[in-house]
Amino acid sequence: MTTPRTDPYEVPGRPCSIAAALQVVGDRWSLLAVREIMLGNHRFRQIAENTGAPTDRLSARLKSLVADGILERRPLSDEPRHDGYYLTEAGRDLLGVIRELLRWGDRWLTTSPPMKLRHHDHDFTPRAICAHCGEPVTQGEVHADVTAAGWTLKGPVAGPPGQA
Repeated sequence: MTTPRTDPYEVPGRPCSIAAALQVVGDRWSLLAVREIMLGNHRFRQIAENTGAPTDRLSARLKSLVADGILERRPLSDEPRHDGYYLTEAGRDLLGVIRELLRWGDRWLTTSPPMKLRHHDHDFTPRAICAHCGEPVTQGEVHADVTAAGWTLKGPVAGPPGQA
Protein backbone atom coordinates (compact mmCIF):
# COMPACT_ATOMS: atom_id res chain seq x y z
CA MET A 1 0.00 0.00 0.00
CA THR A 2 1.28 3.44 -0.83
CA THR A 3 0.84 6.51 1.29
CA PRO A 4 -1.83 8.84 -0.13
CA ARG A 5 -0.40 12.10 -1.42
CA THR A 6 -1.68 15.49 -0.32
CA ASP A 7 -1.70 18.54 -2.55
CA PRO A 8 0.19 21.10 -0.44
CA TYR A 9 -2.19 23.79 -1.72
CA GLU A 10 -5.11 21.99 -0.04
CA VAL A 11 -3.61 22.49 3.44
CA PRO A 12 -4.79 25.69 5.17
CA GLY A 13 -2.16 28.44 5.32
CA ARG A 14 1.25 28.19 3.67
CA PRO A 15 1.57 25.25 1.25
CA CYS A 16 3.97 23.07 3.20
CA SER A 17 4.93 19.42 3.55
CA ILE A 18 5.19 19.89 7.34
CA ALA A 19 1.51 20.86 7.47
CA ALA A 20 0.61 17.88 5.25
CA ALA A 21 2.64 15.52 7.48
CA LEU A 22 1.05 16.88 10.64
CA GLN A 23 -2.39 16.13 9.21
CA VAL A 24 -1.35 12.46 9.25
CA VAL A 25 0.89 12.12 12.33
CA GLY A 26 0.44 15.41 14.16
CA ASP A 27 -1.13 14.17 17.36
CA ARG A 28 0.37 12.58 20.43
CA TRP A 29 -1.20 9.15 20.03
CA SER A 30 -0.12 8.66 16.42
CA LEU A 31 3.58 9.26 17.04
CA LEU A 32 3.54 7.33 20.32
CA ALA A 33 1.94 4.37 18.53
CA VAL A 34 4.66 4.54 15.86
CA ARG A 35 7.25 4.65 18.67
CA GLU A 36 5.83 1.50 20.24
CA ILE A 37 5.74 -0.37 16.96
CA MET A 38 9.30 0.79 16.29
CA LEU A 39 10.25 -0.73 19.66
CA GLY A 40 8.74 -4.08 18.60
CA ASN A 41 5.30 -3.88 20.22
CA HIS A 42 2.78 -4.97 17.60
CA ARG A 43 -0.28 -5.93 19.67
CA PHE A 44 -3.05 -3.39 20.31
CA ARG A 45 -2.97 -4.03 24.09
CA GLN A 46 0.80 -3.46 24.25
CA ILE A 47 0.49 -0.23 22.29
CA ALA A 48 -2.41 0.98 24.46
CA GLU A 49 -0.62 0.15 27.72
CA ASN A 50 2.70 1.69 26.70
CA THR A 51 1.24 4.89 25.25
CA GLY A 52 -1.43 5.48 27.90
CA ALA A 53 -3.87 6.27 25.10
CA PRO A 54 -7.60 5.76 25.65
CA THR A 55 -8.43 2.60 23.69
CA ASP A 56 -11.17 4.21 21.60
CA ARG A 57 -8.85 7.04 20.54
CA LEU A 58 -5.94 4.67 19.90
CA SER A 59 -8.16 2.42 17.79
CA ALA A 60 -9.17 5.41 15.65
CA ARG A 61 -5.53 6.56 15.29
CA LEU A 62 -4.29 3.11 14.31
CA LYS A 63 -7.09 2.77 11.74
CA SER A 64 -6.15 6.18 10.33
CA LEU A 65 -2.43 5.32 10.23
CA VAL A 66 -3.27 2.13 8.31
CA ALA A 67 -5.49 4.09 5.88
CA ASP A 68 -2.70 6.66 5.39
CA GLY A 69 -0.13 3.96 4.59
CA ILE A 70 2.01 4.47 7.72
CA LEU A 71 1.09 1.10 9.26
CA GLU A 72 -0.16 -2.21 7.96
CA ARG A 73 -1.99 -4.99 9.70
CA ARG A 74 -0.72 -8.50 9.22
CA PRO A 75 -0.69 -11.75 11.22
CA LEU A 76 1.50 -11.83 14.31
CA SER A 77 4.49 -14.14 13.87
CA ASP A 78 3.85 -15.96 17.18
CA GLU A 79 0.04 -15.96 16.90
CA PRO A 80 -0.97 -15.99 13.22
CA ARG A 81 -4.72 -16.04 14.01
CA HIS A 82 -4.41 -12.43 15.23
CA ASP A 83 -3.21 -9.36 13.39
CA GLY A 84 -0.60 -6.94 14.66
CA TYR A 85 0.49 -3.50 13.51
CA TYR A 86 3.69 -3.12 11.51
CA LEU A 87 5.47 -0.15 9.97
CA THR A 88 5.33 0.29 6.21
CA GLU A 89 8.17 1.95 4.33
CA ALA A 90 6.52 5.32 5.03
CA GLY A 91 6.27 4.40 8.72
CA ARG A 92 9.92 3.36 8.90
CA ASP A 93 10.79 6.70 7.31
CA LEU A 94 9.30 8.40 10.40
CA LEU A 95 11.97 6.86 12.64
CA GLY A 96 14.33 9.78 12.02
CA VAL A 97 11.60 12.17 13.17
CA ILE A 98 11.04 10.10 16.32
CA ARG A 99 14.78 9.95 17.03
CA GLU A 100 15.02 13.74 16.68
CA LEU A 101 12.02 14.27 18.99
CA LEU A 102 13.68 11.97 21.51
CA ARG A 103 16.97 13.86 21.25
CA TRP A 104 15.19 17.23 21.58
CA GLY A 105 13.12 16.05 24.55
CA ASP A 106 16.23 14.68 26.27
CA ARG A 107 18.01 18.00 25.81
CA TRP A 108 15.23 20.44 26.62
CA LEU A 109 12.51 18.70 28.64
CA THR A 110 13.87 15.96 30.89
CA THR A 111 16.24 16.01 33.81
CA SER A 112 17.34 12.44 33.11
CA PRO A 113 16.64 10.67 29.80
CA PRO A 114 14.39 7.65 30.47
CA MET A 115 15.64 5.82 27.36
CA LYS A 116 18.83 5.92 25.31
CA LEU A 117 19.37 4.82 21.76
CA ARG A 118 22.45 2.67 21.23
CA HIS A 119 24.54 2.02 18.13
CA HIS A 120 26.56 -1.16 18.57
CA ASP A 121 28.28 -0.63 21.96
CA HIS A 122 27.88 3.16 22.35
CA ASP A 123 25.22 5.84 22.67
CA PHE A 124 23.73 6.87 19.35
CA THR A 125 23.89 10.55 18.44
CA PRO A 126 22.13 11.46 15.19
CA ARG A 127 24.01 13.70 12.79
CA ALA A 128 22.72 15.34 9.62
CA ILE A 129 24.66 14.48 6.48
CA CYS A 130 23.81 15.89 3.04
CA ALA A 131 22.82 12.96 0.82
CA HIS A 132 23.92 14.93 -2.26
CA CYS A 133 27.51 15.84 -1.29
CA GLY A 134 28.12 13.71 1.83
CA GLU A 135 29.11 16.67 4.03
CA PRO A 136 27.93 17.12 7.63
CA VAL A 137 25.27 19.84 7.79
CA THR A 138 24.76 22.56 10.38
CA GLN A 139 21.61 24.65 10.67
CA GLY A 140 23.37 27.82 9.53
CA GLU A 141 24.18 26.17 6.19
CA VAL A 142 20.58 25.30 5.31
CA HIS A 143 18.15 27.77 3.76
CA ALA A 144 14.63 27.57 2.41
CA ASP A 145 13.90 28.06 -1.28
CA VAL A 146 10.15 28.62 -1.72
CA THR A 147 8.82 26.75 -4.74
CA ALA A 148 5.09 27.20 -4.01
CA ALA A 149 3.55 29.53 -6.55
CA GLY A 150 2.35 32.78 -5.02
CA TRP A 151 4.41 32.45 -1.82
CA THR A 152 7.64 33.91 -0.44
CA LEU A 153 9.41 33.24 2.85
CA LYS A 154 7.40 36.09 4.40
CA GLY A 155 4.03 34.74 3.21
CA PRO A 156 1.67 35.01 0.27
CA VAL A 157 2.60 37.37 -2.53
CA ALA A 158 0.29 40.37 -2.47
CA GLY A 159 -2.01 40.45 -5.46
CA PRO A 160 -3.31 43.50 -7.27
CA PRO A 161 -5.25 45.95 -5.08
CA GLY A 162 -8.80 44.82 -4.37
CA GLN A 163 -7.99 41.06 -4.62
CA ALA A 164 -7.64 38.74 -1.66
